[in-house]
Amino acid sequence: MEQLTQIYDCILEGDMAGTSEAVQAAIDAGLPAGQIMNEGMIAAMAEVGRLFEEGEYFVPEMLIAARAMKAGLALIQPLLVDSGIEPAGKIAVGTVKGDLHDIGKNLVAMTLEGAGFEILDLGTDVPPEKFIEAAKSGVDLIGLSALLATTMPSMEATIKALVAAGLRDQVKVMIGGAPVTPEYAARIGADGYAPDASQAANLAKTLV
Repeated sequence: MEQLTQIYDCILEGDMAGTSEAVQAAIDAGLPAGQIMNEGMIAAMAEVGRLFEEGEYFVPEMLIAARAMKAGLALIQPLLVDSGIEPAGKIAVGTVKGDLHDIGKNLVAMTLEGAGFEILDLGTDVPPEKFIEAAKSGVDLIGLSALLATTMPSMEATIKALVAAGLRDQVKVMIGGAPVTPEYAARIGADGYAPDASQAANLAKTLV
């Protein structure tokens, strides 16, 4: 399908305008929203993730590809809802209390969206109470981000708060960020750790 190939290529190139045009052309051609999403966008973001893991793409390339994907997604989201296509799962993401860094968190959110998840972005400096509200609202997974070693204890505090609220067994928790390690994830009782956005999407699929 010419339109799907065009969507795929435009996302890989990070061409926002081109992605929007190609998605609109696919819609006008009568292609189902689910097919546009799966064969155009999700396939492209999977390839972006592969290129990132192989060291051919870096964070800037991933960011512009994710932004291009998001531009196309905005056009088909209403159609996905109308056709009753369920998202892969609902994920709340946020940078933990005391930490104002958002680039990593935003990249993870966009990559997860590109993988077919519905995203609830709680922003930065998010206290445990906000994550508890998200868990109560029925999210499947919570993603905690921290870029500072000094804010990592907020991750543990959030997990403890979920336990205290009796919600821990209802929701999976994954963590990530520059100072975070798999050992720390295991120590604080998280369900998983991802070192980058591409692996966060793969991890989310296994957890949900």
